[in-house]
Amino acid sequence: MPARTEGIDLIAMILAAGRGERLRPLTDEIPKALVEINGESLLERHLASMSEAGVSTVVINLGWLGEQIVERVGSGSRFGLQVIYSPEYDDVLDTGGGIHRALPLLGKDPFWVVNADTYTDFRLQELKLKDDLLGHLILVPTPDHRDVGDFDLVNGLVGNNGDRPMTYSGIALYRPELFAAQEAGRFSLVPLMRDAADAERLSGSIFEGLWEDVGTEERLAKLNVTRT
Repeated sequence: MPARTEGIDLIAMILAAGRGERLRPLTDEIPKALVEINGESLLERHLASMSEAGVSTVVINLGWLGEQIVERVGSGSRFGLQVIYSPEYDDVLDTGGGIHRALPLLGKDPFWVVNADTYTDFRLQELKLKDDLLGHLILVPTPDHRDVGDFDLVNGLVGNNGDRPMTYSGIALYRPELFAAQEAGRFSLVPLMRDAADAERLSGSIFEGLWEDVGTEERLAKLNVTRT
């Protein structure tokens, strides 16, 4: 394992509660986060990368077959991490609700959030948000399998206008304040991102390295052939 970055103390959350409907029947037996690319699960790849980047604590939300994640990852000590679990199980709260529920575990400072079903070599880093910003999205060029992207990016600010050539990578840095007006329960993160973008309170940057959304059997099969 490459040397751990010194002097950085980051907290991150991995969203791992999803059912993985598009990857069935594989995900009938294992959680989506434990799907493997060339013998390594998506979740364990993220944990190793986070440890190398200097992350100290990782919160993982649990849903479908979440007990398998606990059994596989445990305390996180073999990655040099403290792993804390936020169980949802039969009451999966979607992206926004899952983060909201985990806020007491994430602290008062900005924290990284990573979707478990991404395959990437993006490395988390210390990133200072301007005081008026609620978050920072990592965007990627819209992949061929999508007809339209999610956002545009103008002068470093994420927007909902134009031809929206960029796609949200599933990686972002958020302030807890983004969720301040929300009540506990199931809700999507997307409306919060769109509202923050409209208010010019969401920055972004473009990542053009290795990134894939492992969302279908076809893309999973391709990655298992082409990636090492």
